[in-house]
Amino acid sequence: MTILDVAHLKVTHRGRNAGHGEPLETVRDVSFSVAAGESLGVVGESGCGKSQTMLAVLRMLGDDGVDISGRVDFDGTDLTRLTPRQMRTVRGSGIGLISQDALSALNPAMTVGAQMAEPLIHYDGLSRRAAADRCAELLDLVGLPSARERLRNHPHELSGGMRQRVLIAMAISRDPQVLIADEPTTALDVTIQSQVLQLIDRLRKELRMALVLITHDLGVVAGITDRIAVMYAGRIVETAPTTALFDAPGHPYTRALMESIPRMDRDRVDRLPAIPGFPPDPAAPPPGCAFQPRCTTAHAECERSVPDLIQVTANDPGHLVRCPFTTPTGDRATASTGGRATGDGA
Repeated sequence: MTILDVAHLKVTHRGRNAGHGEPLETVRDVSFSVAAGESLGVVGESGCGKSQTMLAVLRMLGDDGVDISGRVDFDGTDLTRLTPRQMRTVRGSGIGLISQDALSALNPAMTVGAQMAEPLIHYDGLSRRAAADRCAELLDLVGLPSARERLRNHPHELSGGMRQRVLIAMAISRDPQVLIADEPTTALDVTIQSQVLQLIDRLRKELRMALVLITHDLGVVAGITDRIAVMYAGRIVETAPTTALFDAPGHPYTRALMESIPRMDRDRVDRLPAIPGFPPDPAAPPPGCAFQPRCTTAHAECERSVPDLIQVTANDPGHLVRCPFTTPTGDRATASTGGRATGDGA
């Protein structure tokens, strides 16, 4: 059963284009869906629109100077039509968010216990004692040692991994149906990254939540996602089941991201391949396919129009690529009837 269904989402910032008052599009016609209990990885370089998309889903971009169009259906309700007060009840209890960089996300002037208890007291009506008990239970659930004692600590008194576990505990405190994790391993060392990712995956399964994991690293999503959506310049350029994407990436951008991942089964090289250039400035996007200035296989047609999401092969409706020329087999892809970034249950 689909729990979150996003259709033709578009985010436009008014008056942000180089000070000339022209609209600036950061998310362009994005569609995806997530089934209950499913995990979706959203991957791309910084500036490709991943976080903007999820903040738009949560209506956390502000209403002043930002236009959001499209449909965001959460459990049968279109979130784009809710009032700010109604949206506050959805955040936390319906959709939880793990933000980037726990040190910045947590209030340095408040203890961990006070920050965790606030929404439980305000929205769920728990007493201070009951909220403290619930917070200690949550910290124990996410594996923080001496959980009850940690409630008296301020964020700076905890290590980076501990702070990240606090954020995870806060995100699941009101039993959300969907958990959005936005670069949850930022600024953590490799060992702690692995522990945090394993924790998120375990909690997803135990609590039966859907998960949307945002990252710039394809290696991060390899072991804990069911499907992957690759974003570039505000659009989804490829989506597929995780195994299919790693076995046969179809879009040139996805392939380039794959090449930049260190692999144990390859001969050692002095430097990993890098994608030339940078993602385009949203204020001055290139004509046609946004990736064509950096693409090593671009055609003249790539500059003329933005390609649609098309089905890679006739027998794999869940693998869609926004490129008519490059496919896993090297053949021209066949047009898809739906054009939606969906997979099983989506």
